[in-house]
Amino acid sequence: MKPYKVLFFIACVMVCLGALCLVLPGCISVGDKTLRWPTLAEVFDIKNDTVSDAYADLLSDTIVERTDTIIPVDTIVPEKPKPVEVPKVAVDSTTDSRVFLHSFYAALEQASTRRVRVLHYGDSQIEEDRMTQQIRDQLQQRYGGAGCGLLPLAQTIPSRTVKQQLHMNGRFVTPMQGPRRYLVYGPKRDQRSDGLYGVMGQVAMMNDSLVSGSEQIMAVCTPQSNERRYTRWQVFADDGIEYSTSGDTVRLNGHGAVYGLSQESETGVIVDNIPMRGCLGLVFTKIDSEQLSTFYREQNVKLIIMQYGGNAIPFNENPSTIQAIVKGLREQVQYVQACAPEASILFIGPSDMMRQVDGEWQSYPMVSYMDKLLQKMSMEEHIAYFSLYRWMGGVGSMKRWQETGLAGEDGVHFYRSGARKAGNAVAEWILSTTY
Repeated sequence: MKPYKVLFFIACVMVCLGALCLVLPGCISVGDKTLRWPTLAEVFDIKNDTVSDAYADLLSDTIVERTDTIIPVDTIVPEKPKPVEVPKVAVDSTTDSRVFLHSFYAALEQASTRRVRVLHYGDSQIEEDRMTQQIRDQLQQRYGGAGCGLLPLAQTIPSRTVKQQLHMNGRFVTPMQGPRRYLVYGPKRDQRSDGLYGVMGQVAMMNDSLVSGSEQIMAVCTPQSNERRYTRWQVFADDGIEYSTSGDTVRLNGHGAVYGLSQESETGVIVDNIPMRGCLGLVFTKIDSEQLSTFYREQNVKLIIMQYGGNAIPFNENPSTIQAIVKGLREQVQYVQACAPEASILFIGPSDMMRQVDGEWQSYPMVSYMDKLLQKMSMEEHIAYFSLYRWMGGVGSMKRWQETGLAGEDGVHFYRSGARKAGNAVAEWILSTTY
């Protein structure tokens, strides 16, 4: 067929489809099925989108990284979400919650002579050292310190900060081939009954009865940047484990549990990245309190960041369920406070999150509700609170982040550029005042 005939055929098809879209509505029901198609306004993007002042900063300083890997999310979304009536929440908006970081601010003034530790717990939004890296960089630039902090013996999620390799009896192995791991946030088969997970909520067992060869381990942890390079190792393990270090390599022998490795400095600020994929944050009470208390005290932990809530949003449209989850998070905060009475706590709420409804991106209605409940809970528990949701711009802001290359197509996770912006915002918020 000649090219002009093919072009004429395509043009006729487009005209016919356009006429149908013009005459018919955007959907039609056939029995119990519904067929949907875009309207002409949707096809030609005819809508009144304006960029508010709240997004001016995002549009002026954006690094587009559409090739970044985004962690997939198995989200179950109903075809026709029912309208949800979101209850109103009265929160204290007059108090700057950074007043509750006074213990941390006081410790920073002594960082030149004594190491100050910051732990950043969170869900998949902080994997790869995302967000944490920017918080670490800003704190270490101002108060000194070096190294990436805590690392698991076997790193199953690659980090942009440190490249890890694992060897057993001289043979390279993948993390899944390495020592048996137990996770406080994992499936039941990977959990322990004694609560001995360590401060990272995961432990690797060096025991040849579980994994052949795991009585001899060599971990090579190579920093991806030479700036503020670490000056010392720490290994957190049972007494039955012997270890030695040389450069970026740590060798371990024996039988027992390894709770983590740490690349750090003698003084300054050490910031640990502790991601828990798929976790709601309701797991701290499952970790042995004596283990937590000992680590927090001996390592001079002065700030604990808890970043949770997002994993509850896609699966819950009932306000009472969100209330129950926030109640559970309050219990976790209280547990951590009891284990670390000298430390300040900062809770970071979920970002805006979106789903597609009839082809249009819409924010989940429970995001704003959870954000307010978490802020209210934080004020009542005397801990600091940073609202990612409101900082982004509130309802619908995730769409702007997608359009400017800051967030992924899943409507949930940031690209690395977005994570950098969010991490810098949290760090600047922390450091912009000292009480």
